[in-house]
Amino acid sequence: MIFDLVTLFPEVCQAYGKTSILGRAQQAGLIEVRTTNPRDFARDRHRTVDDMPYGGGDGMVMLPGPLCEAVESLAAGPPARVILMSPQGRPFDQAKARELAGMERVILVCGRYEGVDERFRLLMVDEELSLGDFVISGGELAALCVVDAVSRLIPGVLGGAESAAADSFADGLLEHPHYTRPAEFRGLAVPEVLLSGNHAAIARWRRKESLRRTWRRRPELLERLEVSREDTRLLEEVRREEDAANGPAGA
Repeated sequence: MIFDLVTLFPEVCQAYGKTSILGRAQQAGLIEVRTTNPRDFARDRHRTVDDMPYGGGDGMVMLPGPLCEAVESLAAGPPARVILMSPQGRPFDQAKARELAGMERVILVCGRYEGVDERFRLLMVDEELSLGDFVISGGELAALCVVDAVSRLIPGVLGGAESAAADSFADGLLEHPHYTRPAEFRGLAVPEVLLSGNHAAIARWRRKESLRRTWRRRPELLERLEVSREDTRLLEEVRREEDAANGPAGA
């Protein structure tokens, strides 16, 4: 899969793309992370890519010309969806990551300053994505999060076939707790079931703890989840255990 990032800071994106999982995936030919700098399409000797907003106000706005030409320069190759990283976009989530993982190529446009000229959005952008209800200095971090999340879902990128399937949000729940050596650390022991070798019991414990963690931290996720009969039984156990540990609500 090809990720084309349109960015004023290509060195930031290239550096991250060479590390860890993304670096190995690129070396294996499973993904390709490329960058295009709008400054290369500026028409003046200062390579200007922004200007003051019409109507006044603070900040600068990215010019439509260099952005449009940067995206148009990527016309060759597999068809691509043009995505603008923007706080006004729909929230990026695991479902969107799975959708993008099925594509051959995406173009991620990294905004800067106060934003981009609206005409660029109207002419070039297929959709806008946001990481959440907060503002950061530019779209590079957001775009790299999308690249990372989508890449994990591409077959062969992760070492274990089940790694992505067990991640938080992969099945609508937060992930269960993890433990490794030593079996006891500073007075805290690994749950006995994980040392038992009983794979069925371990699977049940992990599912139950996944439900518990979701119920505690992100209960709204449970409202969207199609729970099985076993999940319902596990949630009932979780609630009884929590009531016993903390006392009934209102007590």
